[in-house]
Amino acid sequence: MRVSRFFISTQKEAPADAEVASQALMLRAGMIRKLAAGLYTYMPLGLRSIRKVEAIVREEMTRAGAIELLMPVVQPAELWQETERWEHYGAELLRIKDRHQRDFVVQPTSEEVVTDIARGEIRSWRQLPLNFFHIQTKFRDERRPRFGVMRAREFTMKDAYSFDRDYAGAQQSYQTMYAAYQRIFQRFGFEFRAVAADSGAIGGSMSHEFHVIAETGEDSIAYCPQSDFAANVELAEALPLIARRAAPMAPLRKTPTPGAAKCEDVAALLGIPLEHTVKSVVMAVEAPLGESRVASTAIVLLLVRGDHAVNDIKVSKLPGMKDARMATEAEIIEHFGCSPGYLGPIGTARAVRIVADRTVAAMHDFVVGANATDFHYTGVNWDRDLPEPEVADIRNVVAGDPSPDGKGQLAICRGIEVGHVFYLGTKYSAPMGATFLDENGKSKTLEMGCYGIGITRILGACIEQNHDARGMIWPEAIAPFTVVICPIAYDRNAAVREAADRLYLQLLDADMDVVLDDRGERPGAMFADWELIGVPHRLVVSERGLSAGTLEYQHRRDAQATPIALDAVLTHLRARSAA
Repeated sequence: MRVSRFFISTQKEAPADAEVASQALMLRAGMIRKLAAGLYTYMPLGLRSIRKVEAIVREEMTRAGAIELLMPVVQPAELWQETERWEHYGAELLRIKDRHQRDFVVQPTSEEVVTDIARGEIRSWRQLPLNFFHIQTKFRDERRPRFGVMRAREFTMKDAYSFDRDYAGAQQSYQTMYAAYQRIFQRFGFEFRAVAADSGAIGGSMSHEFHVIAETGEDSIAYCPQSDFAANVELAEALPLIARRAAPMAPLRKTPTPGAAKCEDVAALLGIPLEHTVKSVVMAVEAPLGESRVASTAIVLLLVRGDHAVNDIKVSKLPGMKDARMATEAEIIEHFGCSPGYLGPIGTARAVRIVADRTVAAMHDFVVGANATDFHYTGVNWDRDLPEPEVADIRNVVAGDPSPDGKGQLAICRGIEVGHVFYLGTKYSAPMGATFLDENGKSKTLEMGCYGIGITRILGACIEQNHDARGMIWPEAIAPFTVVICPIAYDRNAAVREAADRLYLQLLDADMDVVLDDRGERPGAMFADWELIGVPHRLVVSERGLSAGTLEYQHRRDAQATPIALDAVLTHLRARSAA
């Protein structure tokens, strides 16, 4: 490709609303252009990288036995109503009507459509296992789209769906896709982790997220450096930090704590470690209408150590807590007699359910709110001052916690989710009647899995992991171009022009993805453009170099250029690519 026949539009400054490096650099490099909040046009440079991502994904999906099809962006509401996701998916689902006032959705995912295909096409166990995938536009009506392509409303995703005759087959399909995802992200050149995760709105009983490790990641990942354990912080099991509860040593006292509404303030005021305090969090659950048809609200008091945080995902999985919400101030005052900040479990109404984290349940002589403004109880002990609580894992893990696999301590890093694999079981096939006949002629429900990769999000995640002050640093596999030839005075020096043209044709003949900058730009401006764009290999052709029979080579990660002989260019490029 010659730049004069391509389209490059770089900018010196990023828009003021660019929030992260990838967003700023993609806009500056002319890879994307913003149309509206969460909506982007992918310009020629950006589209070249997207197509390379798609090609690798297609190759590995095919290698894993998946079969490509293409499902519609717009889907009829009836299918979503069959699985009840029409009611439950939430505001991210863009619902629309056609001219006949029939309901449709702009798809965020395609479980319903692919299950409809399966129930119409799969008849016999002999057709199984089967895996369909497509690469298609998706739309999720994000409340606050941000971070450029990483949290856009419209995006491209590869989603695959496996169908099996039984649980064992579904697990095999899951592992096949898991291995394919590892190969894909290795080919992209990413530093990544596969972590156990919550299934979220997709559902299912088992899932793993694939995260590109980056400080700007939205997700916190707990992992054990001494083992293979890794999980999203939302899912990682928090083991108790106290092996056995000690006997009470201090008397129970109602202690003045004026102005100390937070555990940190209480600890500082009393001169005790924060770990000796207990935090109270109040949740409310709307009880189902009984025979009286009168609505009621159940109040739940959650207790975690003062230096820990409640994990909403874990709480939602407790019995009766699926639809829990934070209690209002009015509800708190009604049940505890004071405003938030001084709440505690002593003296609460019998109707309040108390759930203590595992570590809190093993504490002694701890501090809790006294349900009176400006007071806390000190010297609190279970059994003596409080009945034994309901105990559950309800907190986020923190760095230094013991690893759930017993092989070391946890560390925390941040990651950007770029892929997710789910075992669905019969979550969609059962309500939609997707069945097959087994070898005995009996009707059985299909077992399913689904597997997604954010194609366009890959670009943002890659840049977050690979950039410097000058711009992007693309891995070779998905760079918009692999090699750039930068001739100095191309428009003014015939020898430079002839050498650059000859080198360009030589690299094309060698199947190199090469671009020739034939604009005649000044060296500084030309180099700045390509460093911003992040092409891995740069070759500089100059009159001085030609007189010595050399040109200058510089990898995007190199601090300095290296002179190489003209007849050694191809060998050198191949060696650096292999390295």
